[in-house]
Amino acid sequence: MDEQEQQQPQREEEARENIEGLGSALIRTRRGTIHTLTIVGQVEGHQLLPPTVKTTKYEHVLPLLAMVEESDEVDGLLVLVNTVGGDIEAGLSIAETIAGMTKPTVSMVLGGGHSIGVPLAVAAKRSFIAPSAAMTIHPVRMSGTVIGVSQMFAYFQRTQDRIIDFVTTHSNIRRQDFLSLLLETGELTGDVGSVLYGEEAVRIGLIDQTGGLSDALECLHRQIEERKAGEREG
Repeated sequence: MDEQEQQQPQREEEARENIEGLGSALIRTRRGTIHTLTIVGQVEGHQLLPPTVKTTKYEHVLPLLAMVEESDEVDGLLVLVNTVGGDIEAGLSIAETIAGMTKPTVSMVLGGGHSIGVPLAVAAKRSFIAPSAAMTIHPVRMSGTVIGVSQMFAYFQRTQDRIIDFVTTHSNIRRQDFLSLLLETGELTGDVGSVLYGEEAVRIGLIDQTGGLSDALECLHRQIEERKAGEREG
């Protein structure tokens, strides 16, 4: 048995542990090596959520993204998004990290991209959304005790501005259009905000295009090939 055959069971075991523990997988093909990361459920921040809640832990994702960026083995990153909201600071930290990567990156919204899932989706160099998927956009809100002073409202506004700035910088949606979606009344029952489905999200410029998994992977492979071609010419 050669060394490669001996390493195969170990690689399979590591892949299984990564999928179960981190929701990530390494895909090796002749066209390149892709790291697939899932961001699902609620993005967990500094407060632990109940064990019955499906979460994505930012303290796991951030070092993983750093590894993908620095790894000589990984050629690109595919981010699969299906969120129901979560911690704003944690979600933005993940989105900023993805946006700051030099490696090829593609995101795909499957099911739904709720709240903080919007900046996570647009952070990649190219974003996709399934035709049946939905993106929920609403203003920043906070649960628990809120101190009723003007400084607290100013903090809310500045936090909201951070999200708006990030989304409008990394997508093609106009700032005024995004603000209108945030403050829409009547769209959500008993709430303020909007829900956009596949083609609507593309038409307004929030997401780059609709498509399926094969479309997202093909786009990522094209990015990888272009990057390799540029490196050879350089």
